[in-house]
Amino acid sequence: MPLKHQRQFRVRFYECDAYGHVNNSNYVRYMQETAFDASAAAGFGDPEYERRGLIWLVRDTEVEYLSPLRQGDIAEVTTWVEDFRRVRSRRQYEIRRQGEDPLLARGSTDWVLLDRETLRPVSVPDDLKQAFFPEGIPDEAGKRESFPKPPPPPPGAVIVERQVAWEDVDPAQHVNNAKYFTYLEESGIQAAAQYGVSMAEWLKEGYGTVARKTRIEYLQPALLEDELEITTYLSDVRPIRATRHFSIRRKSDQTLLAQAYVMWVFIDIHTGRPVRMPEHLAEALAPHIATQGGD
Repeated sequence: MPLKHQRQFRVRFYECDAYGHVNNSNYVRYMQETAFDASAAAGFGDPEYERRGLIWLVRDTEVEYLSPLRQGDIAEVTTWVEDFRRVRSRRQYEIRRQGEDPLLARGSTDWVLLDRETLRPVSVPDDLKQAFFPEGIPDEAGKRESFPKPPPPPPGAVIVERQVAWEDVDPAQHVNNAKYFTYLEESGIQAAAQYGVSMAEWLKEGYGTVARKTRIEYLQPALLEDELEITTYLSDVRPIRATRHFSIRRKSDQTLLAQAYVMWVFIDIHTGRPVRMPEHLAEALAPHIATQGGD
């Protein structure tokens, strides 16, 4: 059995969005902080990794949102290492409201172990594996499920440009994993606005969209002052949900830094229940919707 670790977070006002829900990016921050604490509790805090010249970087993150957290709630995050591969490890997370059983969110992160100086992948040491599996190291996991190929962009795909700001960068000197979730959300809102779909108007009419699932694959780090191009569009638009796709490239050389998708659900913001998207909005967004599925 793997070691399990729990940490609590009191939800602060500034962590919530206009619906009064904890913003999507903050779930990833909770996950990230709990993972750091879990590693330190197993004897592998950052000083130990630094001594060994090692660093973990996230390759893939997936979050499924089931029910919202709100201001004042105590979020209880449970995490454990699911497996190790030669240079990688997958960590799982469950998020509940303290003292309650229903699951509010679950997620996973796929980490890659790197040499701090060269940033090349290195094999996970056996003693590190043993620290997280004291009852015995499991067999090496099989091949990971590849990030799904997105449908080709429609003619109405939108490109949003932004520069990496000082506040986006963490001590590893690249854009923090959770910050990408903010990039996705903001570029999606800007793209919809170009087709006349205003979030401010939606709020007035009592409509909203909430993420049900997000997956992002990190391919190369974005650095301070990088100019980014975020291409985004919709697919699989149904009466109460749609999937939004993203690719993030460095503008100067068109290197693909990350790719992602978010499944959004349309809701009545007063009841939180799913509702059908108004037909006039679907019509307005038609050029922005991919018509061909991916692999």
